[in-house]
Amino acid sequence: MCVDDHPIFRQGLAAVLASDPSLELVAEAETGELGVARFREFLPDVTLMDLRLPGLSGIETIVAIRQMDANARVVVLTTETGDALIERALAAGARGYALKGMAWVDLLAIIHAVHAGRIAIPGLVATQITEHLGDKSLSTREIEVLRLIANGHRNKSVAKELSISEDTVKMHVKNTMAKLNANDRTHAVTIAIQRGFISV
Repeated sequence: MCVDDHPIFRQGLAAVLASDPSLELVAEAETGELGVARFREFLPDVTLMDLRLPGLSGIETIVAIRQMDANARVVVLTTETGDALIERALAAGARGYALKGMAWVDLLAIIHAVHAGRIAIPGLVATQITEHLGDKSLSTREIEVLRLIANGHRNKSVAKELSISEDTVKMHVKNTMAKLNANDRTHAVTIAIQRGFISV
C-alpha cells in the first residue's frame, strides 16, 4: 500500500512496483486517515508512508497502524532527511526509511528487506542519525516555543500562547540555542527545520 498525497507520484510508484512481478500495489491513500482505513481493509504486507500528509501526519498514521497490527511493516518514503524526524519515524515503528530521490532499484530492495523482516536504512539516512548521536534532544516545550518563534511570535506572544512567563520563554530559547549550537533565534529555527524538529 502507498500513502502519499501526490497523485502523480503515486502513479509513478505504481508503475515501478508493477515492474517487479513479486510485488502488487493493493491500495493507495492520499491522507493518513484514509491510510488507516485502507490498512484495516487490505492488510498489506508492506506500507509505504510519506511523512508530510494533510490531516493525520505520517508519523501519527504509522502509530495508528501499528496499534492495529504490532507486526505491520512500514517503510517511510519521503524527501525528509532531518535526524530528529527520522528518529521519530523509527520510534513510531517504521522498519525502513527510503528517500524519494533514490534509485528505484534501491527502493525495491528496501521493500523486499522489510518484507523479509529486516530493518532497512540507506547509508545517507544512517549518516544523518549518527552525526547527531549523543546530542541533547529538545523537550516538547522547547519545540513548542521554537514552532511559535518560526511563525513570527515574539517572546511576549509566545508566553501568552503557552500560558508561561516571558522569563520562562527566554530560558527555553537560551537552552534550545545551546542544544542546537545556534548563534541566535533565527539560526535555531533554521537548524530545527533542517533536523526535523519542526516543519513549516
